[in-house]
Amino acid sequence: MQKKEDRQKRWLHHCRSGMLFILVFFLGMAFGGILHISFISRLGEIWNLSKKGNTSEKYQEVMRIMSNDWFFAAQIPAVGQRLSDQALTGMTTNAEDAHTAYMTEEEIQQFTQSINRNFVGIGVQYRSSDDGLHIITAIMPDSPAEKAGVQVGDIIHAVDGKVVDALNAQEIRSLVQGEEGTTVTIDFLREGKTLTLKLTRAEVSSTVESNVCQEDIGYLHILQFGNTTAAEVRKALEAFQKQGVNKLLIDLRDDGGGYLEALQGVVDCFLPKDQVFLVRTYSDGSSTKMKTTGGRIDGIGPIVLLVNGNTASAAEAFTLAMKEGRKDVTIVGETTYGKGTVQVTKYFDDGSAIKYTNSKWTSPHGVWINGTGITPDEEVQLADVLNMPYTVLKEDESYALDSVGSPVAQMQQFLQFLGYDIDRTDGYFDVSTQEALAHFITERKLDTKEVLNKKTMDALIAEVIRRWTGDESVDTQKRRGIEVLHEQ
Repeated sequence: MQKKEDRQKRWLHHCRSGMLFILVFFLGMAFGGILHISFISRLGEIWNLSKKGNTSEKYQEVMRIMSNDWFFAAQIPAVGQRLSDQALTGMTTNAEDAHTAYMTEEEIQQFTQSINRNFVGIGVQYRSSDDGLHIITAIMPDSPAEKAGVQVGDIIHAVDGKVVDALNAQEIRSLVQGEEGTTVTIDFLREGKTLTLKLTRAEVSSTVESNVCQEDIGYLHILQFGNTTAAEVRKALEAFQKQGVNKLLIDLRDDGGGYLEALQGVVDCFLPKDQVFLVRTYSDGSSTKMKTTGGRIDGIGPIVLLVNGNTASAAEAFTLAMKEGRKDVTIVGETTYGKGTVQVTKYFDDGSAIKYTNSKWTSPHGVWINGTGITPDEEVQLADVLNMPYTVLKEDESYALDSVGSPVAQMQQFLQFLGYDIDRTDGYFDVSTQEALAHFITERKLDTKEVLNKKTMDALIAEVIRRWTGDESVDTQKRRGIEVLHEQ
């Protein structure tokens, strides 16, 4: 009893005492944002248990009951810590603000890694469905995955012998990542067969991809605004200069945000010194104007920015800063996410943290995109199959000739997208659907009957992913972006 009361006292002390610096950022989507370090002076105002109405006493009594008298308490390891985390999570969960949250030490570490894209793992990106299908969508250059022969479209089936079909993306991440130099054995599904690879974990880091895609057009893909992004962008632009490239296609699709320093550094490459690129406004009405610090690289332009519904936060701030700050910028794609608030993060001594909204951000011209996003100059949609949630079939589930169902409709859409001769997508499994599926099974050398089952559906999804990542002709947004640059 005394030990539990002591733990409660230590926890209260911990809540009042944490580290005296905060990280300020815009949090986009699940993980992303703009972030910089500053000091906090009114610690007591930020974190303090209210004593009005004996709230503090009530909290202490509930903690005591749940720690000592609750029937299930004895079954839960470190029950006090769990209750504390749940209480903090509850206080920071509000219908008005989806971006305020309490994070445990593990969660904040994953958050930081996701922004910087520097972690110890195998170097892959994957798309996870709600039904437990985890498909590799990208492989980082010079990564353990690339060296081991992992391919886009491979499906993660098991990690160190543990089948991951029922796990979410975060749970898989915790299994795949680990200490540098250690090994992990992963079973991949490829063309209906199991491929077992033993990979040695290594530190992987990359926030920017670049190449010359057409003659004088440089392609710059900013995946996140992390610690190294500004330097990576500057290096890419300098390489383009040496290659005689002046037109630029900047891909911000699926970029959820990043650090303020990174945004500052990237904007500095494109806008003149002392130009406002962002305005932060606080609840008391005061505001702060963020300005460029110099270092613009001349000779770059015109520029096309590619955006979609997952372009958020810092990526949106960059988009508006470029559009309002230059005359040669065109936005192509889909309406962006719409994240126009600013969060600050306070770390505590045990590594946990609270991030909460303390202001909003607007463009230099005062545009606030929160909840609405940025409408592109040219709206271009991708094929429906590239945006739809994928259907995952059970092992004993199948559809044959004359059957009807939504999985059949999705199969038909996949086959149509892949170029097979099919005349319907309404979900009726007719003869032409069977013939198209038979052609696919033969070409992929799948060991299965001419039916839609888990093996054929997984193979179809994997092939769609491969086509999307390997065939630029299906990327209608990128194709239109290049056309716009040629027209200027």
